[in-house]
Amino acid sequence: MKPAPKLLIICGPTASGKSDLALGLARELDAEIVNADSMQIYRGMDIGTAKTTAAQCAEIPHHLIDIIDPNKNFSAADFMEAADTAIKTIAAKGKRIIVVGGTGLYIRTLLRGLVESPSGAGEIRQQLQKEAREQGNHSMLERLRLVDPELADRIHPNNLVRIIRALEVHQLTGIPLSRYQQEHGFATPRYPFLQIGLKVERQELYQRIDARVERMVAEGLFEEVQGLLDAGYGPELKPMRAIGYKEACAFLAGELGREEAAELIKRDTRRYAKRQMTWFTAEPETIWLEYPRNFASISKHAIEFFDQEV
Repeated sequence: MKPAPKLLIICGPTASGKSDLALGLARELDAEIVNADSMQIYRGMDIGTAKTTAAQCAEIPHHLIDIIDPNKNFSAADFMEAADTAIKTIAAKGKRIIVVGGTGLYIRTLLRGLVESPSGAGEIRQQLQKEAREQGNHSMLERLRLVDPELADRIHPNNLVRIIRALEVHQLTGIPLSRYQQEHGFATPRYPFLQIGLKVERQELYQRIDARVERMVAEGLFEEVQGLLDAGYGPELKPMRAIGYKEACAFLAGELGREEAAELIKRDTRRYAKRQMTWFTAEPETIWLEYPRNFASISKHAIEFFDQEV
């Protein structure tokens, strides 16, 4: 039986330079890129996701970009299946494989498989959903913080599905879901991998985020969102509630001014970057390096990884 292909993982917060680094490494390593960003999978959502350009994709093949419409569901399990197929395709060409993205759950699922936590009980979930409607997301998150503060710190209040799932697991077992996830993290990896995390000084990262948001607005973010609304993709859809898109929807509905919407996108993106760092810092096998300053060192790590015997 042939050994599983090796994966070079490039992770880190938004605006840290992941895509640029992956392109540079792909040129050096004769590699193709697998996207691990949960928003870049959607067609028509280009500016607000800082999606790789058509010219870049023409130079270096990218996989799992523009694969579904915004009104379709796509889970971590779906990502794992699609990524496995892409990896098999790239390996069959004799190319090396770089996985790049900031969606920690996607990367963890690809490397470790799905977390085996208890199956849900319908009545408990329905009761929690009812309480969420009555009390609001923030109240439910604070309840989770009392029993699983580690996980609560990594979940956004808008992610009610994950909040309810974590509360459900605790009610069923008395065990925090984060403990299941931690134990799961020691499972044998599905692929040999090297995970490089991009470290950026906080103030510099925030400056990059602000500049990126301003560039997105100048390049037509609000017009992109108007086009999606005109195509029938309503503001209630999960991708349309993502950072950048929900604020643009509010601006287009007359609920926010243009500058106010842009400032909210900057703020929410900074908060998201902080949650990403919390997630990836908890991954013990991540090697943290600065980019572009340490490109030569990152490249050396990657070459040694691919050249060594499994």
